[in-house]
Amino acid sequence: MPTRIGKYTLQLDKAPGILGFASVAGKKEKEGPLGAFFDVSHTDNTLGDVSWEKAESQLQTEAVQTALKKAALEGKDVDYILAGDLLNQCISSTFGLRSLGIPFLGQYGACSTMAQTLGLASLFVETGIARRAVAVTSSHFCSAERQFRFPLEYGGQRTPTAQWTATAAGSVVVGAHGRGEVKINAVTFGRIADLGIKDANNMGAAMAPAAAQTLHDYLTDTGASPSDYDLILTGDLGAVGCELMDEILEKDGIDIREIHNDCGLMIYERQAQDVHAGGSGCGCSAAVLCSIILRQLSSGELKKVLFIGTGALMSTTSSQQGESIPGIAHLVFLESQAK
Repeated sequence: MPTRIGKYTLQLDKAPGILGFASVAGKKEKEGPLGAFFDVSHTDNTLGDVSWEKAESQLQTEAVQTALKKAALEGKDVDYILAGDLLNQCISSTFGLRSLGIPFLGQYGACSTMAQTLGLASLFVETGIARRAVAVTSSHFCSAERQFRFPLEYGGQRTPTAQWTATAAGSVVVGAHGRGEVKINAVTFGRIADLGIKDANNMGAAMAPAAAQTLHDYLTDTGASPSDYDLILTGDLGAVGCELMDEILEKDGIDIREIHNDCGLMIYERQAQDVHAGGSGCGCSAAVLCSIILRQLSSGELKKVLFIGTGALMSTTSSQQGESIPGIAHLVFLESQAK
């Protein structure tokens, strides 16, 4: 059973393991620096379908099926699937996973959804609610632009603080302790933080205070130091959000610059691929985590990683009504079991 450490952190005493993981990427993501690490990639961002939204559903289908295959499992072996995306009522998840026949729990954490679903899947296994649970999320550049900003045909100018929503998905299969080469030691679910940002093209600044707050909560709860970890990985703050998070933490006497990286800065070559402040979207952190990061943890190249998924809790309705963009961040402590 999980043990509460401090005020916000849950220590997973049985330390569930990652049985399988998979990443699926679009054309632009395949052309980036992590292209060789994705399990599946596409050269056509419609994935041969008739809409961007249907294509995004297919990303989730492929991510789950590939992760299950790598874990030598089938859908019938999974007790729950926790999934979410950016679209209204999480339709990418609903339609992408409806044929699997697995009990489904839809999640909305915006771009923090990979950390949220992974944290909850781990708790399901830790408590015995599930023998195995799947966490998955996705995003698609074109479907997100259409819903949250402007149709692509509009051709609007992107600001320097804007981030590029990744066309990608990632999935993790979680099972009992002792299985898999990566274990999940702790989870800290974050609190909402609101800096008052209202610009939908400045998501990094909107999410940075939540990321700093959740990491601070975890370090306070556990008495750990940033130097205890090989990597503190946020997703997806981009260039603007990363700098702001580091500055906030430094005011509290916490320096993470030497071990901090961000999925939004890893998935693209910012200048060459013209993504401005970096990548974003649920699929960005999901694809980075479920490709190079979990591979390096599985091999022992990385030993201890704090994965912090960050999200901007907005909708088109709230933005049209003049609301600010609150941020959220959830933390999952991953440790290699490789010898």
